[in-house]
Amino acid sequence: MWKSIIYKEWLKVRWYLIAATLLLGIFVSYMFINVQHTIAFMQANNYWNVIVFRKEQYFHLIKYLPLLIGIGIAIAQYVPEIIQKRIKLSFHLPNNENKIILTMMGFGNLSLLACFSIVFLIFVGLSNYFFPYEIVNEAIVTILPWFIGGLAGYSLVSLIVLEPIWKYKMFYMVVAALFIPIYYESGVSGAFEPINFKLTIIALLISVSLLFSAYRFRKGEM
Repeated sequence: MWKSIIYKEWLKVRWYLIAATLLLGIFVSYMFINVQHTIAFMQANNYWNVIVFRKEQYFHLIKYLPLLIGIGIAIAQYVPEIIQKRIKLSFHLPNNENKIILTMMGFGNLSLLACFSIVFLIFVGLSNYFFPYEIVNEAIVTILPWFIGGLAGYSLVSLIVLEPIWKYKMFYMVVAALFIPIYYESGVSGAFEPINFKLTIIALLISVSLLFSAYRFRKGEM
């Protein structure tokens, strides 16, 4: 039964997930083509000085892509369930309803983590090729909230899509609009290091909020 649920989720998101991973990988590759061009034009030491002292962020092109991918996965995963009313059938299976929702949510999060991990490793590898450790470390600390924000965005959009009561749906939209920008605040490289762990914990707490909407949905509240 659980394998069937996981396979169903995979069928819904597989092409979007593959396309999103390729798109993010293409953006990262393009970003480092620009880095290579700039180094050839300015010389490596001069470019490093610009990054260190002028706080230029060579990785800014990917800032909002993890969020867009997270939102897209949530839409691909849950909108068909609502439109085709398949989620109601899932709640009538001889399995614990909360476990079904947690399985669906876990699959979505793991799919995003797989996508983000592949691109993150490519980013770190190419960064280490072009830049010294200090610059790479600051870059990692800076982009980490962007990827965590993608996971939080996935959870919040899933919550909004699955919520059957409009007053709650509107409330969640406001919460998402106020909360998600925290992960994308502008700042110098490395500025988010003191709160990255807290942002991760908050994203994990948000991920289980889907159970509230699922509860009202399966009880038939409208």
